[in-house]
Amino acid sequence: MAVLMLAVFTVSVGFGVVLPLLPYLIERLLGAGVEAAQVSRHTGLLTAVYTLSLFLFAPMWGRLSDRRGSRGVLLVGLLGFSATMLVFSFIESLTAVYVERILSGMFAAAVTPVAAAVIGNFTTTEQGRARRLAFVSMAGIAGFLLGPMLGVFVTRLAAGFFTLAMPAGSVAIPLAATALLAFLVVPAVAFAVPGGEGYDRSKKITGTSVNKTARLVPKLLILTFIASAGVGVFEVGLALRGKQELGLTPYQIALMFTECSLVMFVMQAITFSPWFKPDMTRWLIAPALSVLAVGLLLVPWASNFTLMLVVIGAVAASAGTLSPILTYWISAKAGSAQGWELGKQTAAASLGVTVGSAAGGLLFSIAALPGAPFILTAAFAALGFLLSLGLPQLLVPGNLGNRAYTSKTP
Repeated sequence: MAVLMLAVFTVSVGFGVVLPLLPYLIERLLGAGVEAAQVSRHTGLLTAVYTLSLFLFAPMWGRLSDRRGSRGVLLVGLLGFSATMLVFSFIESLTAVYVERILSGMFAAAVTPVAAAVIGNFTTTEQGRARRLAFVSMAGIAGFLLGPMLGVFVTRLAAGFFTLAMPAGSVAIPLAATALLAFLVVPAVAFAVPGGEGYDRSKKITGTSVNKTARLVPKLLILTFIASAGVGVFEVGLALRGKQELGLTPYQIALMFTECSLVMFVMQAITFSPWFKPDMTRWLIAPALSVLAVGLLLVPWASNFTLMLVVIGAVAASAGTLSPILTYWISAKAGSAQGWELGKQTAAASLGVTVGSAAGGLLFSIAALPGAPFILTAAFAALGFLLSLGLPQLLVPGNLGNRAYTSKTP
């Protein structure tokens, strides 16, 4: 578990360390006099190509892990991620940054869903699976939580120690440090992660369950896409709104991302704590989507740093609740195809973030439509709320839930 969490933490740091610095990096690479609309557009597109790469390759890596074992896929993902981050860390051109985002996303897609699939394959109890999936998700959030601050800290430390004059928005030092971390995780994965297929859950799934799973998983994937689109718009909006409209410093923007990740981390810890049964989490899906819709709708009216922190807390709480719950229920319905189904979920989440990030960057630059990306995504979150209303009864039918509880009664 420690090695799986460290692997997911590493690729999340690689994403979180770059995102807050993107507007400053783009501004420097395009030169003096660059228009704000160009910065917004490239910020959204650079974030989108990374998550698009996750969307394209996550199902492939997941299927490969089901057929050939998870350990080899994790090793390839970490080695490739390390190499791409290192090679492109010192290249100073916008085209190279796009290439780096695509390649890093391709190899990162081999880490997070496959780490979750290892848990799905080797954990034999529902409580254990729920807790361990939450731990891995929390490790990813911790990476994103610490990434922005670590990026600023490592850059300042390197500049001071080596007396370097690092330009604003430089990602060379943070990327190189992340590449080194990923490389150091490789031998730990080779030593600790099992290479076999693990526990076979397919024996527990009846024909009726298979039919229900065929209907339920696509609905869960749609909700994953909607929630992730909201997060994608929100993340890009934080960086752009903070810099262009509120005039915040890089430190304040990094602090907003830190608060967002910290709230998500705490909510996941609460949702899958020992005090809550895993099957009861299905009742939180609809309320979390409603909070997400309201939070996104209020972003354009948050006119200062303090109000932004309040809105961030609401959106992060809903996203932090939704993500592990959807992952748990997809894993619960996946049977022996853990890698394939969780790879599809990563693809759905990545496509949502891709669409959300691109829309956030492109629509944010349209002066005639203030707040358009947030309002539009809030409407999609409201649709997700309506879609999720009957989901608890479908995930655990009433008679099945009653048997599960009465069977434990002396």
